[in-house]
Amino acid sequence: MKVGIVKEKDDRRVAMTPNGCKSLQGLGLTPILESGAGDLAGYPDSDYAEFATLAARDQVIADSDILISISPLGLEEYQKAKKGTLMISMFAPYLDDTLSRKLDEAGYRTMSLDMIPRITIAQSMDVLSSMASIAGYKAVLLAADTLDKYMPMMMTAAGTVKPAKVVVLGAGVAGLQAIATARRLGAVVEVSDPRTAVKEEVKSLGGKFIEIEGAVDDSGAGGYAVEQSEEFLAKQRALVQQKSAEADIVITTAQVRGRQAPMLLPKETVEKMRPGAVIVDLAASTGGNCALTEDRKTIMHNGVTIIGDSDLSASMPRDASMMFSNNIISYMKQFIKDGALELNMENEIISSSLYAKPESHA
Repeated sequence: MKVGIVKEKDDRRVAMTPNGCKSLQGLGLTPILESGAGDLAGYPDSDYAEFATLAARDQVIADSDILISISPLGLEEYQKAKKGTLMISMFAPYLDDTLSRKLDEAGYRTMSLDMIPRITIAQSMDVLSSMASIAGYKAVLLAADTLDKYMPMMMTAAGTVKPAKVVVLGAGVAGLQAIATARRLGAVVEVSDPRTAVKEEVKSLGGKFIEIEGAVDDSGAGGYAVEQSEEFLAKQRALVQQKSAEADIVITTAQVRGRQAPMLLPKETVEKMRPGAVIVDLAASTGGNCALTEDRKTIMHNGVTIIGDSDLSASMPRDASMMFSNNIISYMKQFIKDGALELNMENEIISSSLYAKPESHA
């Protein structure tokens, strides 16, 4: 079976690195790569020569039995492929399944990497977590570069500089990496998350959990938030707004799959922040956690810089590509056996991520 990898559009990453292609060969597959697909990620064609056949884009699409990309191609390009070709990408059908449905109706199959269940046995193939970790790291670096002051405390002959105050809203994968990075840079970090169960993780990274007395115990909820009283939620919102208004940097990371991102920073809070402060909103693509965020734009409001970017992982294309590639190899080992495709629908990982069921193509 031939596995095609195409060049991403408006993205410096590549879905499969040279080592990834070598691993595909180890699975009994034949990689074919669009020429130049890895150039912007630091993987030139010469690095692939031993592990993949290089070809023009249309040929890669037409010859592939499995076609891999980070972002989905357009319907017109997919229709250049053979009927029955398996498309693997981040289709996000929970937001819009139009493309997956049309491909299914046209005789193709789609497997969406963002539908892989976030369970223990699937950690090695969790693309969302890999990219979120990079985004959390880069968000802090971007904020530090934009900020008008030092991150660490500095004792100098000219006086002592106080450390920057960083508030992280959301202690998921991106948030935890943001906490760790900000602490490594010497900032004081405070963290808000509706799940009190993450408190110990926050503390282990050197962050201070923004805590309100009277929370319902959620330690047995498996890491998910539990319903709290309206009085508690009102107190929590007020304290988070106070801490955010006092911060030099606010990193927002809260997203809910299939829904608009929760609004955590109203305009009134932003207007209380000091001129020179920075907000990095990683939920920009789904509406943003800040009321003033504009997706893929950097704006200034009352002297506060607001950076809206949900794709910061693409700004570190070499390591992002390596992690993405490794995730896909782990994923494909679930359904590639001795070079052949075996879609076992009793496998939760396969059944959760496969849009078109194999019987629909019998």
